[in-house]
Amino acid sequence: MKITFLKAFQSWNYRLYFAGQSVSLIGTWMQRTSVYWLIYEMTQSSFMLGVAVFAAQFPSFLFSIAGGVIADRYNRYHVLLLTQIASLIQAVLLTTLVLLDSYDVWHILTLSVLLGIINAFDVPARQALVYDMVDNKEHLPNAIALNSSMVHTARLIGPAIAGLVLQQYGAAICFLINGLSFIAVLTSLLFMKLPPYKPREHTSNAITDLKEGFGYLKNTPSISMVMMMLACMSLVALPYITLLPIYAKEIFNGEASVFGYLNSFIGLGAVSGAFYLASLKAGSNLKKVLFFNTLVFGLGLIVFSHLTSLPIALFVIAVTGFGMMSQTTISNTLIQTTVTPAMRGRVLSYYAMAFFGMQPIGGLLIGTLSHYVGAPNTILIEGLATLLIALIFFPFLRRDLLKRRHRMKLEQLEERSIETT
Repeated sequence: MKITFLKAFQSWNYRLYFAGQSVSLIGTWMQRTSVYWLIYEMTQSSFMLGVAVFAAQFPSFLFSIAGGVIADRYNRYHVLLLTQIASLIQAVLLTTLVLLDSYDVWHILTLSVLLGIINAFDVPARQALVYDMVDNKEHLPNAIALNSSMVHTARLIGPAIAGLVLQQYGAAICFLINGLSFIAVLTSLLFMKLPPYKPREHTSNAITDLKEGFGYLKNTPSISMVMMMLACMSLVALPYITLLPIYAKEIFNGEASVFGYLNSFIGLGAVSGAFYLASLKAGSNLKKVLFFNTLVFGLGLIVFSHLTSLPIALFVIAVTGFGMMSQTTISNTLIQTTVTPAMRGRVLSYYAMAFFGMQPIGGLLIGTLSHYVGAPNTILIEGLATLLIALIFFPFLRRDLLKRRHRMKLEQLEERSIETT
């Protein structure tokens, strides 16, 4: 008997991808945790934490649309190979700088910008290629949910390891481990057996492709509304992680290991949420789940904001992570299962822009606000804003639910009519 929540593993290419990415993402989270801790130790500034988030993610906002056009116009497999090699080089440069102890804050920020540019081209290609990796397209929602579980499992393991390594050996070793982890994902890509790439004839230029992608979104509210909600959450709610170094050092009186534990417990909650989504039956109303999990996310932030007990805070931050996970996973699933294949790369680039592009702007806002009102009050405001976003988008989500119920009633009436005749 097949395990239903692992049905996407029936595809050989997806199994390889999952294995390679699982290793690589642990290294990615180790590097991300180490960069933010290093910046905070060097500056002791919440504003500079916001700048670090901005430097790492804003380039994705600027270049992700171009990345989507590249993913639609060229071989996504080759694009992904190039971005992974570029990410490996960035990690090696970061390791070398810190090992030689010849770096300043601007060096770290510059390399973060470089990685952000790479990710702008990596994310649309990687997300779109998942569709090609799954042989049975009915397994696509499961593959996306498993992707989320993979990302958040790495978020559970990576920061915990990073916290311990930071405390014992320093940031350079974390960066080195991340560089080595790319060997796994490159190996998995080289062993894939994808169908031969068939170039599409392009009758339009890249600018026209961009306009077509935007026009498609404008005329497809079932996708654009979900993306707008994700953008709002990325702007005001998801950047709460910017302030975690302050909680670790100032509120819980800890060191790098405490920062790692906070990130890991977010990952623990998110993994639980991802497996919950992966186990949902086909046809489940994802927009309903999205609404209620957004409420859980907002309430979690509100409760966490003024806690001073670390054990209680770890429990609450895990519940918060459970609610947070829905924003990216369900949004991605709704988009991937609705979008026209020819528009997949461009639409996913807008998704990347909404997710990665808004977070750095939000990180700057959160870092600046925290400078004036403190980290606890800032996260309290984020929690309240999250609840407000859920209520603003509730009419759209509810309308979809009513349409779904109406359709089910019509189907039941048709079945009864057939049985009567």
